[in-house]
Amino acid sequence: MRSTLWAVVDRLAALSHGNRWHLVLAILVSSWMGTAQSLLAQDNPTASSQRASSKPNIVFFLIDDLGYADCGFNGCQDIKTPNIDRLAKAGTVLESLYVQPVCSPTRSALMTGRYATHTGVYTIVRPHAEWGLPLNERTLANALKQVGYETAITGKWHLGEFQPKYLPTSRGFDHQYGHYFGAIDYFTHMREKSHDWYRDDKELKEEGYSTELVAREACRLIIEKDKTKPLFLYVPFNGVHAPLQVPERYLAPYENLKGGRRSLAGMLSAVDEAIGKIVAALESTGQREKTLIVFSADNGGPSPRTLSNNGPLRAGKGTLYEGGIRASAFINWPGQIPGGARNKEPLHTVDWFPTLVKLAGGSLEQPLPLDGRDIWPTLTQGAKSPHDALLLVQAPTRAAVRMGDWKLMLNASEVDSEAAEVTEKPKGASKPESLELYNLANDLGESKNLVSQEPERVAAMRVKLNEFLKDAVAPGNANKQVTPVRKKK
Repeated sequence: MRSTLWAVVDRLAALSHGNRWHLVLAILVSSWMGTAQSLLAQDNPTASSQRASSKPNIVFFLIDDLGYADCGFNGCQDIKTPNIDRLAKAGTVLESLYVQPVCSPTRSALMTGRYATHTGVYTIVRPHAEWGLPLNERTLANALKQVGYETAITGKWHLGEFQPKYLPTSRGFDHQYGHYFGAIDYFTHMREKSHDWYRDDKELKEEGYSTELVAREACRLIIEKDKTKPLFLYVPFNGVHAPLQVPERYLAPYENLKGGRRSLAGMLSAVDEAIGKIVAALESTGQREKTLIVFSADNGGPSPRTLSNNGPLRAGKGTLYEGGIRASAFINWPGQIPGGARNKEPLHTVDWFPTLVKLAGGSLEQPLPLDGRDIWPTLTQGAKSPHDALLLVQAPTRAAVRMGDWKLMLNASEVDSEAAEVTEKPKGASKPESLELYNLANDLGESKNLVSQEPERVAAMRVKLNEFLKDAVAPGNANKQVTPVRKKK
């Protein structure tokens, strides 16, 4: 089309000899063509400042306990993840996407776009615990359903189950499949004496390896979805979280690995195969080109010296060091998200809520203010992070703030455990506060504490951290008054 129009312009210019009106017309057409070319350039996926006109399907893969460098796209050499790596290569790897130190808080941040300081979800929601994601929170599923999405979760919920109103189908999901707790048996779906497997929040007795079952259900939902609606499919795998269980066929390629690392390799291979099947279902139904895929870990890998691989990052799951809170992550959408790119801008999982809701044409007006920001320009145009500072929080008295390349930590601990409950510092405690300051641009491994060398920077960053923490609610604060209703066994 453009070549044809330029031919017209050339022809008018040739005719302009001795006829100034032809020349004027040629100039006008040429000017129009410049404007048209500018608009066409804006439609280029690598420079686009406009969002897709139609609502995309959204598939969100959340991988449990995945190490920062456990996949090939982030440098892993001993585990093969071809399906995951293929998606990453065709999309944009997010090198500095922050999550929470453990799983329930990350899920809460994703579902609400709000920091733990505002939801009270600082720690893991234990089986039958008498609390969960506060009921006054608007979830991502709620917001997308309001603009016409079919919404589904297949995998681990982990945000409360002690009353029906805390369950996924009461929090905006049309469909639910999978389990509510963490650390279930992958084959029997039991945790201790509780059976934990459901479809649409009704107990379901079936056998099978949970990673494979989650993928099978996701494929079914894609194939059978309402063709008149876009789909929000949230797939929070329980792989590769303990217990370390996997069918023998996934272990066969890893005879060279030993102990837990071999088991984790097999479990991650199962997750990789599952993701491959889900993408194949999108392709076979003609939906791949209109589907945005997000891939993220829920926290850093545990036991990085013997089990997980967090690459150059310090420590692991359950800590505020980079190895506990920097996610292995990428985003992929053919024709919309730049391929073969790596984005270093500091982002947070709270950003997915406003970004995806706005992309879907939804409203961000709500009673509870969002902490997340719309990161679409950062993802598509290479814009700077919309945050001047990010809160990284484990408890009201254990937190960190990242500002530019600098990270200030308050009362951090390198204990790698999800077992310890997060509580506020007891009254009268005499233990002095500890501060650590790192320049992540020069010291990604957080080995050089610069607190004593940067007193002015520490003071300024401490002011910002205090601003973040001044209205922090207590852990589980919004749920204490609720009377539990036990499910019948």
